Amino acid sequence: MVPDSVSRPQLPGVAIAEQQPKQNNYGAKPKRSLDYIIKSGLAGGLAGCAAKSVVAPLDRVKILFQTSTPEYTRYRGSWHGFLSAISVIRRNEGTRGLFKGHSATLLQKFPYAAINFLGYEQIRATLIPSKDKETPFRRLLSGSLAGVVSVLFTYPFDLIRVRMAIEISHQHRSSMRAVCRQIYHEHSHPHPPSAAAATDPHDSLFNKLSQRVKLANFYRGFSPTLLGMIPYAGMSFFTHDQVGDWLRSPALAPYTTIPNSVTKPGSRHAGRPQLIAPAELSAGALAGVVAQTTSYPFEVLRRRMQVGGHRLGVGGTCRKMWAENGFRGFWVGLTIGYVKVVPLVATSFLVYERLKWAFGI
Repeated sequence: MVPDSVSRPQLPGVAIAEQQPKQNNYGAKPKRSLDYIIKSGLAGGLAGCAAKSVVAPLDRVKILFQTSTPEYTRYRGSWHGFLSAISVIRRNEGTRGLFKGHSATLLQKFPYAAINFLGYEQIRATLIPSKDKETPFRRLLSGSLAGVVSVLFTYPFDLIRVRMAIEISHQHRSSMRAVCRQIYHEHSHPHPPSAAAATDPHDSLFNKLSQRVKLANFYRGFSPTLLGMIPYAGMSFFTHDQVGDWLRSPALAPYTTIPNSVTKPGSRHAGRPQLIAPAELSAGALAGVVAQTTSYPFEVLRRRMQVGGHRLGVGGTCRKMWAENGFRGFWVGLTIGYVKVVPLVATSFLVYERLKWAFGI
């Protein structure tokens, strides 16, 4: 027997590895490094841009439907109408018309997706420092907080994108600078406010703010955006991670994972294999469907508030939507929303996970 005080022979490199402290795969420390932050943010931003480029034509048609643009109202409510709207846009504005406002989309989407994915990683590491702390509620809360943080910093770009997307004239294309100038100089009420609007405390508060601080105009529709982002981002990340766990279960792993693709220690899913593309796309698609369903009325409300030249506020806009279309008015374009969100979220998660794998994080 070899005494304990005598060192046993070691293979090269083994002794060094044993002396290093084990990393906590759920801990926040590995994610606080500058290298991780840069790579995770870059992966998220590129994933968001790739996903938005895939669905840009669908996005423009959906915005035209949501905002009740008169020339396209008659096409709402059916697949035939959706295809007809695309045909009209191409005939009047050319193929470029389907991508109107896309430059502003990418300008908004890169920082939004970068902050969203990076924020989720950082917040998740804080709320779930160990395996025993991982609960559905903590997963949901991590996604919701990440969505709120990302939209807070990037909302003005989304407003600019919507304003550019609703232009229907093929003879006039406003520049991003012109749209920004128009939003900045808009008044809260170009005409005397209605009695209903005057009794809405939220309307009064925003009107006073926008009169004194013109930059507040770039946050028109922000309140319903925040309300909608809580279920959207939360359910999106939660559903994706939950479905990913199911697909990696022992019974399904041989058919849904890539052999020899285990992530390195220190990453969020250290020790977990990568899903094959169809499985990853399926997880992302289901996440998109669930997120869209839970948050869609807030999205319609946000669009209507964004395109208005004057401020009605949440209450006033809801009353106007109800008077125009009733309950169905809050679900206008939902079918197209599904068609857009499924490839959007699926592509986003697929590109993000693959880039993280390529970056070694």
